[in-house]
Amino acid sequence: MRTGLTIGDLAGRTGLSVSAIRFYEAKGLIHPDRNSGGQRRFAGADIRRLSFVMIAQQLGLSITEIREALTALPNERTPTKRDWTRLSRSIRRRLDDQIAMMERLRDRLDGCIGCGCLSLKTCALYNPEDKAAQLGSGPRYVISAKKL
Repeated sequence: MRTGLTIGDLAGRTGLSVSAIRFYEAKGLIHPDRNSGGQRRFAGADIRRLSFVMIAQQLGLSITEIREALTALPNERTPTKRDWTRLSRSIRRRLDDQIAMMERLRDRLDGCIGCGCLSLKTCALYNPEDKAAQLGSGPRYVISAKKL
């Protein structure tokens, strides 16, 4: 049995509301123990878990993706650096892909993005006759890794 943090303590340490912590518990992202009075008790490591949840959500990961990533961590003990490295590897590809797309958006938004609108003068150069449409609909030069 954990003798650790109350839900109020955890809220204070993470900046999350008590209701948000209960939500994340209901979604299976954290697993508090209960004391003899039925009150939740959280480990110090739950601060890091919830901090990861908050960051992952800011990066656009869904609750399901976050829960899957957190399965790499042990529930029966405090996760080690090695455990967190394993979790990091499980989402690294998605983060790398997202970073690459953001860089393409940054570098191409003021030019042709391959959407087929052909409204900018550069579109006629980079996407003549809407050849990007062969790759699919939408902003193909940003969504895909295709080089201009």
